[in-house]
Amino acid sequence: MPLSSMTGFSRTQGAQGQWRWHWEVRSVNARGLDVRVRVPEGFEGLEQPARVLANDRFSRGGLNATLTLDADPARGSIRVNAEALNQVLTALKQLEGSIATTIKADPPRLDGILALRGVLDTQQPPLGEAELAARDAAVLTSLATAFDALATARKEEGARLDAVLRHHTDRMADLVAEAERLATQQPEQLRARLKTSVDEIMKLRAGINEERLAQEVALLLVKADVREEIDRLKSHLTQARGLFDATGAQGRRLDFLAQELNREANTLCSKSSDIVLTRVGLDLKAVIDQMREQVQNVE
Repeated sequence: MPLSSMTGFSRTQGAQGQWRWHWEVRSVNARGLDVRVRVPEGFEGLEQPARVLANDRFSRGGLNATLTLDADPARGSIRVNAEALNQVLTALKQLEGSIATTIKADPPRLDGILALRGVLDTQQPPLGEAELAARDAAVLTSLATAFDALATARKEEGARLDAVLRHHTDRMADLVAEAERLATQQPEQLRARLKTSVDEIMKLRAGINEERLAQEVALLLVKADVREEIDRLKSHLTQARGLFDATGAQGRRLDFLAQELNREANTLCSKSSDIVLTRVGLDLKAVIDQMREQVQNVE
Protein backbone atom coordinates (compact mmCIF):
# COMPACT_ATOMS: atom_id res chain seq x y z
CA MET A 1 0.00 0.00 0.00
CA PRO A 2 1.58 3.34 -1.02
CA LEU A 3 2.53 5.85 1.62
CA SER A 4 0.40 8.92 2.23
CA SER A 5 1.74 12.46 2.23
CA MET A 6 0.75 15.14 4.74
CA THR A 7 0.45 17.92 2.16
CA GLY A 8 -2.54 18.54 -0.09
CA PHE A 9 -5.48 20.77 -1.01
CA SER A 10 -9.14 20.28 -1.90
CA ARG A 11 -12.18 22.46 -2.59
CA THR A 12 -15.86 21.50 -2.68
CA GLN A 13 -19.09 23.41 -3.18
CA GLY A 14 -22.50 22.78 -1.65
CA ALA A 15 -26.07 24.07 -1.61
CA GLN A 16 -29.21 23.67 0.49
CA GLY A 17 -32.28 25.68 -0.48
CA GLN A 18 -31.11 29.25 -0.97
CA TRP A 19 -27.84 28.59 0.88
CA ARG A 20 -24.65 28.35 -1.19
CA TRP A 21 -21.17 27.71 0.20
CA HIS A 22 -17.76 26.22 -0.49
CA TRP A 23 -15.10 24.53 1.64
CA GLU A 24 -11.35 24.91 1.14
CA VAL A 25 -9.17 22.41 2.97
CA ARG A 26 -5.38 22.60 3.17
CA SER A 27 -2.98 20.16 4.77
CA VAL A 28 0.67 20.69 5.75
CA ASN A 29 3.30 18.83 7.75
CA ALA A 30 2.81 18.47 11.52
CA ARG A 31 4.05 16.22 14.30
CA GLY A 32 0.49 15.08 15.06
CA LEU A 33 -3.01 15.85 13.82
CA ASP A 34 -3.86 19.53 14.23
CA VAL A 35 -7.31 20.49 12.86
CA ARG A 36 -8.39 24.13 12.57
CA VAL A 37 -11.89 24.98 11.38
CA ARG A 38 -12.95 28.49 10.34
CA VAL A 39 -16.68 29.11 9.89
CA PRO A 40 -18.87 32.22 9.57
CA GLU A 41 -21.02 33.52 12.40
CA GLY A 42 -23.92 31.20 13.08
CA PHE A 43 -22.03 28.04 12.05
CA GLU A 44 -19.95 27.58 15.21
CA GLY A 45 -21.77 24.34 16.02
CA LEU A 46 -20.08 22.66 13.05
CA GLU A 47 -16.55 22.95 14.42
CA GLN A 48 -16.62 19.84 16.63
CA PRO A 49 -18.33 17.57 14.05
CA ALA A 50 -15.79 18.80 11.50
CA ARG A 51 -12.92 17.67 13.75
CA VAL A 52 -14.56 14.26 14.13
CA LEU A 53 -14.71 13.92 10.34
CA ALA A 54 -11.00 14.77 10.13
CA ASN A 55 -10.02 12.32 12.89
CA ASP A 56 -11.84 9.54 11.05
CA ARG A 57 -9.67 10.06 7.95
CA PHE A 58 -6.24 11.33 9.00
CA SER A 59 -3.55 10.48 11.54
CA ARG A 60 -1.09 13.35 11.06
CA GLY A 61 -0.93 16.76 9.44
CA GLY A 62 -1.93 20.35 10.05
CA LEU A 63 -5.42 20.69 8.53
CA ASN A 64 -7.10 24.04 7.88
CA ALA A 65 -10.76 23.88 6.79
CA THR A 66 -12.44 27.17 5.84
CA LEU A 67 -16.16 27.57 5.14
CA THR A 68 -17.22 30.51 2.94
CA LEU A 69 -20.83 31.44 2.25
CA ASP A 70 -21.57 32.32 -1.37
CA ALA A 71 -25.30 32.99 -0.79
CA ASP A 72 -26.88 33.46 2.63
CA PRO A 73 -30.67 33.88 2.86
CA ALA A 74 -30.29 34.59 6.57
CA ARG A 75 -28.78 37.95 5.74
CA GLY A 76 -32.31 39.09 4.94
CA SER A 77 -33.44 42.15 3.05
CA ILE A 78 -32.08 45.64 3.58
CA ARG A 79 -34.42 48.56 4.49
CA VAL A 80 -33.63 52.25 4.81
CA ASN A 81 -34.62 53.60 8.21
CA ALA A 82 -36.26 56.87 7.03
CA GLU A 83 -36.49 58.35 10.52
CA ALA A 84 -32.79 57.80 11.25
CA LEU A 85 -31.82 59.08 7.79
CA ASN A 86 -33.83 62.29 8.27
CA GLN A 87 -32.15 62.89 11.61
CA VAL A 88 -28.72 62.51 10.01
CA LEU A 89 -29.58 64.83 7.11
CA THR A 90 -30.98 67.45 9.49
CA ALA A 91 -27.81 67.35 11.57
CA LEU A 92 -25.65 67.65 8.46
CA LYS A 93 -27.70 70.66 7.29
CA GLN A 94 -27.19 72.40 10.61
CA LEU A 95 -23.43 71.78 10.49
CA GLU A 96 -23.03 72.63 6.82
CA GLY A 97 -22.33 76.34 7.35
CA SER A 98 -19.82 75.95 10.17
CA ILE A 99 -18.00 73.13 8.43
CA ALA A 100 -17.61 75.20 5.27
CA THR A 101 -16.13 78.20 7.13
CA THR A 102 -13.90 76.45 9.66
CA ILE A 103 -12.90 73.18 8.00
CA LYS A 104 -12.00 72.60 4.39
CA ALA A 105 -13.68 69.25 3.75
CA ASP A 106 -15.59 67.56 0.96
CA PRO A 107 -19.36 67.32 1.40
CA PRO A 108 -20.65 64.05 2.88
CA ARG A 109 -20.94 61.16 0.40
CA LEU A 110 -23.99 58.95 0.16
CA ASP A 111 -22.06 55.78 0.94
CA GLY A 112 -20.71 57.40 4.07
CA ILE A 113 -24.17 58.42 5.21
CA LEU A 114 -25.60 54.94 4.60
CA ALA A 115 -22.73 53.41 6.55
CA LEU A 116 -23.78 55.21 9.71
CA ARG A 117 -25.29 52.92 12.33
CA GLY A 118 -29.07 52.77 12.23
CA VAL A 119 -29.52 54.22 8.74
CA LEU A 120 -29.81 50.78 7.16
CA ASP A 121 -31.72 47.96 8.83
CA THR A 122 -31.41 44.28 7.94
CA GLN A 123 -34.58 42.30 8.33
CA GLN A 124 -33.73 38.71 9.17
CA PRO A 125 -36.19 36.10 7.90
CA PRO A 126 -37.17 33.53 10.50
CA LEU A 127 -35.29 30.22 10.14
CA GLY A 128 -36.89 27.08 11.50
CA GLU A 129 -35.01 24.50 13.51
CA ALA A 130 -35.54 21.84 10.86
CA GLU A 131 -34.22 24.15 8.14
CA LEU A 132 -31.07 24.90 10.12
CA ALA A 133 -30.52 21.19 10.85
CA ALA A 134 -30.84 20.31 7.15
CA ARG A 135 -28.46 23.11 6.24
CA ASP A 136 -25.83 22.01 8.77
CA ALA A 137 -26.10 18.38 7.66
CA ALA A 138 -25.57 19.39 4.04
CA VAL A 139 -22.57 21.57 4.98
CA LEU A 140 -20.96 18.68 6.88
CA THR A 141 -21.62 16.31 3.98
CA SER A 142 -19.77 18.63 1.62
CA LEU A 143 -16.92 18.88 4.15
CA ALA A 144 -16.69 15.09 4.25
CA THR A 145 -16.40 15.15 0.46
CA ALA A 146 -13.63 17.74 0.74
CA PHE A 147 -11.77 15.59 3.28
CA ASP A 148 -12.11 12.53 1.01
CA ALA A 149 -10.72 14.53 -1.90
CA LEU A 150 -7.86 15.72 0.32
CA ALA A 151 -7.12 12.13 1.35
CA THR A 152 -6.95 11.14 -2.32
CA ALA A 153 -4.58 14.03 -3.08
CA ARG A 154 -2.37 13.06 -0.15
CA LYS A 155 -2.23 9.45 -1.34
CA GLU A 156 -1.27 10.56 -4.85
CA GLU A 157 1.54 12.67 -3.41
CA GLY A 158 2.43 9.76 -1.13
CA ALA A 159 2.83 7.48 -4.16
CA ARG A 160 5.41 9.89 -5.56
CA LEU A 161 7.18 9.96 -2.19
CA ASP A 162 7.12 6.17 -2.09
CA ALA A 163 8.99 5.99 -5.40
CA VAL A 164 11.58 8.52 -4.23
CA LEU A 165 12.15 6.78 -0.90
CA ARG A 166 12.49 3.37 -2.55
CA HIS A 167 15.11 4.86 -4.89
CA HIS A 168 17.03 6.25 -1.90
CA THR A 169 16.79 2.87 -0.17
CA ASP A 170 18.16 1.05 -3.21
CA ARG A 171 21.02 3.56 -3.42
CA MET A 172 21.80 3.04 0.27
CA ALA A 173 21.77 -0.73 -0.21
CA ASP A 174 24.33 -0.39 -3.02
CA LEU A 175 26.56 1.78 -0.83
CA VAL A 176 26.30 -0.63 2.10
CA ALA A 177 27.26 -3.51 -0.20
CA GLU A 178 30.28 -1.51 -1.39
CA ALA A 179 31.19 -0.71 2.23
CA GLU A 180 30.94 -4.41 3.10
CA ARG A 181 33.29 -5.29 0.24
CA LEU A 182 35.81 -2.66 1.33
CA ALA A 183 35.50 -3.66 4.98
CA THR A 184 36.71 -7.19 4.21
CA GLN A 185 39.94 -5.67 2.90
CA GLN A 186 40.38 -3.25 5.79
CA PRO A 187 41.94 -5.68 8.38
CA GLU A 188 44.62 -6.82 5.94
CA GLN A 189 45.40 -3.24 4.91
CA LEU A 190 45.55 -2.14 8.52
CA ARG A 191 47.71 -5.12 9.45
CA ALA A 192 50.15 -4.28 6.66
CA ARG A 193 50.41 -0.65 7.70
CA LEU A 194 50.85 -1.57 11.34
CA LYS A 195 53.56 -4.13 10.46
CA THR A 196 55.49 -1.46 8.61
CA SER A 197 55.16 0.90 11.55
CA VAL A 198 56.13 -1.80 14.05
CA ASP A 199 59.20 -2.72 12.01
CA GLU A 200 60.32 0.89 12.12
CA ILE A 201 59.76 1.02 15.89
CA MET A 202 61.68 -2.23 16.40
CA LYS A 203 64.66 -0.78 14.56
CA LEU A 204 64.68 2.29 16.75
CA ARG A 205 63.96 0.57 20.05
CA ALA A 206 65.40 -2.90 20.18
CA GLY A 207 64.07 -5.19 22.84
CA ILE A 208 60.49 -3.92 22.81
CA ASN A 209 57.97 -6.50 23.97
CA GLU A 210 56.58 -8.14 20.81
CA GLU A 211 53.71 -9.73 22.70
CA ARG A 212 52.61 -6.29 23.87
CA LEU A 213 52.79 -5.02 20.32
CA ALA A 214 50.68 -7.97 19.14
CA GLN A 215 48.04 -7.09 21.73
CA GLU A 216 47.94 -3.48 20.55
CA VAL A 217 47.61 -4.59 16.94
CA ALA A 218 44.72 -6.90 17.84
CA LEU A 219 43.02 -4.08 19.76
CA LEU A 220 43.28 -1.73 16.77
CA LEU A 221 41.86 -4.38 14.48
CA VAL A 222 38.87 -4.87 16.79
CA LYS A 223 38.23 -1.12 16.92
CA ALA A 224 38.36 -0.92 13.13
CA ASP A 225 35.90 -3.78 12.65
CA VAL A 226 32.73 -2.37 11.01
CA ARG A 227 30.90 -5.63 10.35
CA GLU A 228 28.40 -4.98 13.15
CA GLU A 229 27.55 -1.54 11.73
CA ILE A 230 27.09 -2.99 8.25
CA ASP A 231 24.82 -5.72 9.59
CA ARG A 232 22.69 -3.10 11.34
CA LEU A 233 22.52 -0.94 8.22
CA LYS A 234 21.31 -3.90 6.18
CA SER A 235 18.72 -4.73 8.84
CA HIS A 236 17.44 -1.13 8.92
CA LEU A 237 17.08 -1.07 5.14
CA THR A 238 15.06 -4.29 5.28
CA GLN A 239 12.79 -2.68 7.89
CA ALA A 240 12.37 0.42 5.71
CA ARG A 241 11.19 -1.67 2.76
CA GLY A 242 8.72 -3.38 5.07
CA LEU A 243 7.32 -0.01 6.20
CA PHE A 244 6.84 1.07 2.58
CA ASP A 245 4.45 -1.87 2.12
CA ALA A 246 2.74 -1.63 5.53
CA THR A 247 -0.71 -0.15 6.11
CA GLY A 248 -1.42 2.95 8.17
CA ALA A 249 0.69 5.99 8.98
CA GLN A 250 4.39 5.12 8.84
CA GLY A 251 5.98 8.58 8.83
CA ARG A 252 7.20 8.57 12.43
CA ARG A 253 8.64 5.05 12.14
CA LEU A 254 10.48 6.00 8.95
CA ASP A 255 11.83 9.13 10.59
CA PHE A 256 13.16 7.12 13.54
CA LEU A 257 14.64 4.54 11.17
CA ALA A 258 16.42 7.30 9.23
CA GLN A 259 17.95 8.52 12.50
CA GLU A 260 19.23 5.01 13.23
CA LEU A 261 20.67 4.69 9.73
CA ASN A 262 22.48 7.98 10.21
CA ARG A 263 23.85 6.82 13.57
CA GLU A 264 25.31 3.64 12.04
CA ALA A 265 26.75 5.57 9.09
CA ASN A 266 28.49 7.96 11.51
CA THR A 267 30.04 5.04 13.38
CA LEU A 268 31.12 3.45 10.10
CA CYS A 269 32.96 6.63 9.11
CA SER A 270 34.58 7.03 12.54
CA LYS A 271 35.87 3.43 12.51
CA SER A 272 37.08 3.49 8.95
CA SER A 273 40.85 3.46 8.44
CA ASP A 274 40.56 3.48 4.65
CA ILE A 275 39.92 6.67 2.68
CA VAL A 276 37.79 4.87 0.09
CA LEU A 277 35.58 3.32 2.78
CA THR A 278 35.25 6.72 4.43
CA ARG A 279 34.08 8.24 1.16
CA VAL A 280 31.47 5.52 0.80
CA GLY A 281 30.30 6.25 4.34
CA LEU A 282 29.99 9.96 3.56
CA ASP A 283 28.00 9.19 0.39
CA LEU A 284 25.76 6.98 2.50
CA LYS A 285 25.17 9.82 4.97
CA ALA A 286 24.23 12.17 2.11
CA VAL A 287 21.59 9.74 0.82
CA ILE A 288 20.25 9.22 4.36
CA ASP A 289 19.87 13.00 4.73
CA GLN A 290 17.91 13.09 1.47
CA MET A 291 15.69 10.30 2.78
CA ARG A 292 15.07 12.10 6.08
CA GLU A 293 14.07 15.25 4.23
CA GLN A 294 11.45 13.36 2.24
CA VAL A 295 10.23 11.37 5.25
CA GLN A 296 9.15 14.62 6.92
CA ASN A 297 6.28 14.74 4.39
CA VAL A 298 5.02 11.23 5.12
CA GLU A 299 1.91 10.79 7.26
